[in-house]
Amino acid sequence: MPDALAPGVTDVIELTRALVRCESVTPREAGALELLERTLAPLGFRCERMDFSQAGTDDVANLYARVGSGGRHFCFAGHSDVVPVGDLSSWTIGPFSAELSGGYLFGRGAADMKGAIAAFTAAAARFLARRGADFGGSISLLITGDEEGPAVNGTVKMLKRLAERGETIDACVVGEPTSSRRFGDMIKIGRRGSMNVDMVVRGVQGHVAYPERLDNAIHRLSALIEALVREPIDEGSTHFQPTSLQFTTVDVGNKATNIAPGTARARFNTRFNDLWTSKTLLAHLTERLERANATLGGNGLFELTAEVSGESFYTPPGPLSDLVAGAIRDVAGIEAELSTTGGTSDARFIRAHCPVLEFGLVGESMHKVDEKSAVADLRTLAGVYETVLDRFFAA
Repeated sequence: MPDALAPGVTDVIELTRALVRCESVTPREAGALELLERTLAPLGFRCERMDFSQAGTDDVANLYARVGSGGRHFCFAGHSDVVPVGDLSSWTIGPFSAELSGGYLFGRGAADMKGAIAAFTAAAARFLARRGADFGGSISLLITGDEEGPAVNGTVKMLKRLAERGETIDACVVGEPTSSRRFGDMIKIGRRGSMNVDMVVRGVQGHVAYPERLDNAIHRLSALIEALVREPIDEGSTHFQPTSLQFTTVDVGNKATNIAPGTARARFNTRFNDLWTSKTLLAHLTERLERANATLGGNGLFELTAEVSGESFYTPPGPLSDLVAGAIRDVAGIEAELSTTGGTSDARFIRAHCPVLEFGLVGESMHKVDEKSAVADLRTLAGVYETVLDRFFAA
């Protein structure tokens, strides 16, 4: 159940602590969205649960909250779900206790990204307290419980529902922990695409004492792996790092000591830049493998099955990045770098609907034991978001 936080309490520290205490490991909601509804409704937000299901996936709870019905529409997007804690005994402070120590707030989600959600809320509360509900536009929070999971029943379906009923968004900030070494030093204006590929290699099973009668699938697989990793895929592009390819598992399942396997399996992930689409990259990798497989001789075959998490995207520097960078400069005194490094986020879905960028807390501890955020950074982040709202609706 949600922490016993009084309805409408919007102090960024106390709200972050209450959210962290909700054990919302994907796909559990664990009261996090209920807590947000209780907090946002007294501010004038119309709160709507958007819960989705799909065969073969977990049911996911999501929340869409909006104040205002016309004018320019600014959206804060984020996720209330968190990754598992891992080895509980390794945590020096309980992962869901949300304790304060040494100027930091500890707990799973403190950085990624319940702190940013609390900062969204605190910023909106202060803005509305000064400007009132008739500020000439709309502010929304689009919060999913499915970002750390397969991302099937979350943001993408929420955006589809909004589009179906004619709701549009003019600009969006995703609260991912983009700051690298110190608060405010980095904004993400794009991300590489991500594709997972399962590779099955088939040879001929046989007795290890008769190599002339077999085609060892492990040997064939190792040669194909070498063909993919031996040379870089590219040297990078104007706005992106080089495409990377990393094998994540190799499986044979052979318990015998005197049989060479006829089938071997592997999986790799590639993070690709804007020189490729998932289709053109898969075609390129297939061509590499075909050439390597041909040099091995025999009748060995390989099969690839790809699952694309998202294509690369890039939001050119412009009004939105200028707005956020200016707010960071004036509130935190930091000149933010515009970057496309790192993993994927739900911004990959939002970019099809409106200009989007990501900005949030320092991400050094996200997904780690003893995840934490500086108390001072949480307060400064709320100030940056409030300044963004002020300037967006003053334009």
